[in-house]
Amino acid sequence: MYLELIDQPAQLRQLQENQLQEVANEVREAVLFRVSHHGGHVGPNLGATEATVAMHYVFNTPEDKIVFDVSHQSYPHKVLTGRLKGFTNLDDMNSVSGYSSPLESPVYDNFEIGHTSTSIALCTGLQKARDILGQTHNIVAFIGDGSLGGGEAFEGLNTAAAIGTNIIVVVNDNEMSIAENHGGLYQHLALLRQTQGQSEQNFFKALGFDYHYLEQGNDVMALVEMFRKVKDTPRPTVVHIHTEKGHGYAPATANKEPWHYSAPFDLETGQLLNTGGGEYAPYMLGRVIMEEMKTDPKLVAISAGVPMALGFGPNERQVMGLRHIDVGIAEEEAVALASGMAKGGTRPVFSTFATFLQRTYDQLAQDLCVNGNPAVINVLGSTIYGMNDFTHICFFDIPMFSHIPNLVYLAPTNFEELVAMERWAIRQEQWPVAIRVPGGPVQHASEPCDDDYSQLNTFKMVRPGADVAIIGVGNFLKKAEEVATLLAQKGIKPSVINPRFVSGVDTQMLNELMADHSLVVTLEDGSLDGGFGERIARYYGTTEMRVMCRGVEKALYDRYDVEQLLTDSRLQNQQIADDIVKALIG
Repeated sequence: MYLELIDQPAQLRQLQENQLQEVANEVREAVLFRVSHHGGHVGPNLGATEATVAMHYVFNTPEDKIVFDVSHQSYPHKVLTGRLKGFTNLDDMNSVSGYSSPLESPVYDNFEIGHTSTSIALCTGLQKARDILGQTHNIVAFIGDGSLGGGEAFEGLNTAAAIGTNIIVVVNDNEMSIAENHGGLYQHLALLRQTQGQSEQNFFKALGFDYHYLEQGNDVMALVEMFRKVKDTPRPTVVHIHTEKGHGYAPATANKEPWHYSAPFDLETGQLLNTGGGEYAPYMLGRVIMEEMKTDPKLVAISAGVPMALGFGPNERQVMGLRHIDVGIAEEEAVALASGMAKGGTRPVFSTFATFLQRTYDQLAQDLCVNGNPAVINVLGSTIYGMNDFTHICFFDIPMFSHIPNLVYLAPTNFEELVAMERWAIRQEQWPVAIRVPGGPVQHASEPCDDDYSQLNTFKMVRPGADVAIIGVGNFLKKAEEVATLLAQKGIKPSVINPRFVSGVDTQMLNELMADHSLVVTLEDGSLDGGFGERIARYYGTTEMRVMCRGVEKALYDRYDVEQLLTDSRLQNQQIADDIVKALIG
């Protein structure tokens, strides 16, 4: 077994060229072993295996720099750079993340990269720094899996061409994003594929790049020959390789979209080991949106590379037809598109994960909210129960979005309230509205939900009481009610409040609480810094009212345990109740 002898690429480079295909086969087996047991990105890594082996064989890494984009294609790179045990030993799998990480390998991983379209821009920084310092190593951006369609990739290409020195952009063209690719650039890549790179219409050449095309993107020997041809080039160069997503594993090549990422599965059959079966709010919301389309011809759903975030698979997309648009991994475009569509008289709904909406702050503030166009933004995954790689944390959304002027940010507490808010947001024509889709186990309403939210910033008293008021934001309303039950056992009968709005405060209700309450407690499934609780504390700042804020401290949490994070944040129900009792007695 070759991989047992390879702890760093220098050892790979000691092998003969005719041994590289077997190395690639072993790397693929290691990747499949990990993802079948641990879950992870399947198709992107299987398709990039040969290219990764060839790059490390030809380029003098780590002196030559390689930046992966999306870095969920970097599993084969990790196998070859000292992290094999994270792919072959079950006990070591949690030691390796799904993304490029200098915390794991400061020598071979140049950047923490969880999001997309960043590699070329980052490489231009390495390119410029190298030139200033008089160095001569190669800078390689390995970009694919939909990354090339993002705006930062275009900006990086523009800058790289202007700098004009060695930078090699390897375009890993597997004809896919997470779902199928969309956009004029990908039509152009198809033209280049069809003409074997010979078309006179060549976007990369027009920008000032040298251009090379390789049809056999999963042929390790052809890749070695190509990379040798461009190594040490003095000019910006694009190497366009045509690869197969999921290469070498039949289930992943036969059905590419669901095999982009997979939970643990049986390697022989491809069947998931745990099919779950529980309710999932985003998929349920997707069905609601499709039902609304039947009666609202103006309603349009927008995706940004992840249509399956709402359960919009190929069949659903076919049913929606023109009523669904996927802009690829280009969230900024999605928000601006939504604003323009609302201005044009349609009812756009854009849904994606909070971590990806971070890229859209300027578009939300300027393109959408300054113009006041009534688009709807569904913020998915904004919970400590969601993704937990620290590049993908989703619970910083309230500080980011709730302070944007003219944006109404709603936090439903259960699925029925989510549906009511969604329908209201789609039909109203006054404000841009964002909705914090509840995370964690799906909760259901025990009584009818309001259907009109036009009186902005009006909180709802769920349970009237005295002495202490507990405000539970979104899915943490249930936690507030459970804490109230614990307090009732000690003779304390707190008020419980559903704020509904996290972009403002109900000044009337907050003023009324001062008559018979001495403590207000806020519970939010998100960041304390800049969060909802701080908004309440600021309001009461000059009064006698005491405020206790509970949420998660601002930090870069990586692959955390949810229960431990709750405990560390004093967000377990009994902890909250104990702190309230102590505050009231003290």
